[in-house]
Amino acid sequence: MSPEAILPPEAAVSRFLQSLAEPTRILVAISGGSDSTGLLVALNEAIKFQSKFSLCAATVDHDLRPGSADEARAAAALCHSLSIDHLICRWTGPKPKTGIMAAAREARYQLLAAAARQLGANLVVTAHTLDDQIETLAMRAGRGATSAAETGIADAMLFDRSIWIARPLLASSRADIRTLLTASHIGWSDDPSNEDMKYERVRTRAALAVQSADRLDMPSMETRAALAESAADWLDRHFSLADRGLGRVSPQGIDVGDPAFCYALGRLAAVFGGQAFPLSSSSLERVLAFLGTGEPGRVTAGRVVFDRRRDGLYLTREDRGILPLALAQGASAIWDGRFVIANHSGSEIRVEKQGAEPDQCGVDDRLPRSALKRALAAAPAVFAGDDANVSGAFLGSVEVIPHFAPFDRFLTRFDFKFAQRLAAAFGTRPYPRPPLGLIDGKTI
Repeated sequence: MSPEAILPPEAAVSRFLQSLAEPTRILVAISGGSDSTGLLVALNEAIKFQSKFSLCAATVDHDLRPGSADEARAAAALCHSLSIDHLICRWTGPKPKTGIMAAAREARYQLLAAAARQLGANLVVTAHTLDDQIETLAMRAGRGATSAAETGIADAMLFDRSIWIARPLLASSRADIRTLLTASHIGWSDDPSNEDMKYERVRTRAALAVQSADRLDMPSMETRAALAESAADWLDRHFSLADRGLGRVSPQGIDVGDPAFCYALGRLAAVFGGQAFPLSSSSLERVLAFLGTGEPGRVTAGRVVFDRRRDGLYLTREDRGILPLALAQGASAIWDGRFVIANHSGSEIRVEKQGAEPDQCGVDDRLPRSALKRALAAAPAVFAGDDANVSGAFLGSVEVIPHFAPFDRFLTRFDFKFAQRLAAAFGTRPYPRPPLGLIDGKTI
C-alpha cells in the first residue's frame, strides 16, 4: 500500500464534504472510541464556516457489557460541549445466543436510522477506518473471497431503502486519528471487546500486527464500481421479467467468460431465490459450468432453477422450502425473502405459495410451460381466514411488493446502478439517490 493512499483524517473529511451534492444534515454515529470521536471532531472543525452542512450525533448502547451506558453518557457530554445535538439509542430486549455480532450490527443501523429521522438528518456517517478495511479484506481472503468484485467495506451504502450511510475515514489510519485527538486534548474510551480473541476480527488484527502495511495491496473501489456498472448495462440489454417470478436472459447475454454476466447472474439468483447474498463462488462455478456446455437442461443452486432453452435462460424460484406467513391486521413482513406483504385489510391474512397451473392464469403461452408452472407455483397467494385465495377489493387492501434481498436492506453504492436498473425491470419503486454527487471526481 503506497503512503499516498493514506489520508490524514482532516483531509479525508474535507474530501468527503466536497463530495456532497446538496445541503446536508449529517448524523455522526459516535461510540466514544477513538475512531468515531475523531470523525466527530474533524467534521465539527471542517464545517465551522460552512452553512451548507450541520451536525448531529447518536450513540448506540448495545447493552452487552458493563460500562456501555457510561461510555454513551461520555459521548453525549462531548457532543454537548461542542453544541451538537445528540441522542442515546439503547438496544433493548433479549439478545441472541448465537450470531450476536450480526444481530448487533442490524440493531445498530436500525437505531441510527431512527435517530436520523428524529434529528432531521439526511445522511449518517460511521467511522470505519483503513485499519477496519484491511482487517475485513484479510478476513474475507481467509474465507476464499478473492474475486475482482471483492473490495471489503464500501464507502457508502443505503440502509433499508431509507437512509444513506457514508464512511469518510476509510483512507485514514487509526494512528493518525488518535494523533489528531491527542493534539486536540480530547480523550476516548477503549472497548474491551476489541481485545477479546474469541472474535474473528480481533484475531485477524493480532495477525496483521506483525505484517508490514506497505506490503498490502488494496483493491480499487472504482474497479468494483466499474464491474457493477457493466453488469447494469448487461441487465438492460439481456434481462427481462418474462412473467411473474420468471426471469429471462437472452441467448446473446449468456457468456460465461464475461465478468459482467457472472456478476449479474450471481445477484439475479439472490433476487429470485430470496437470499441476502449472491451465489457462493462454488455454486456460481457449477452453474457456469452447466451453461458453458451450451446444452439445454436445468440446474438448481441457491433455491433457483436455471432452465436453459433455445430462446434463452429462465430463472425461477425452486418450488420447495416456501413457508407460509400469517399477518395480523395492519402488519407487514417479508415473505420468502422475495416480497414485502403489507396487510391493510380488516382481518388477519396468511400468505402461501400459489401453485396455479399456467392455463388458469392467462399467461403468455409463448413461454415455456414448465418454467411458467414453477414460477406460478412459487408466487404468493393471499388467504383470509378459511377462504380460498382472495381477489378483488380485498386483495387490493393487501400490498405485495417485490423485495430484492441482496439490496433492499444493505445496498452499497457500487451496486446502486445495477439495483436501480433491476427495479425498473421489475416495475417497482426506484432507490433513493445518494446525497453524494462525486467520489474521487466520479459521478455516482
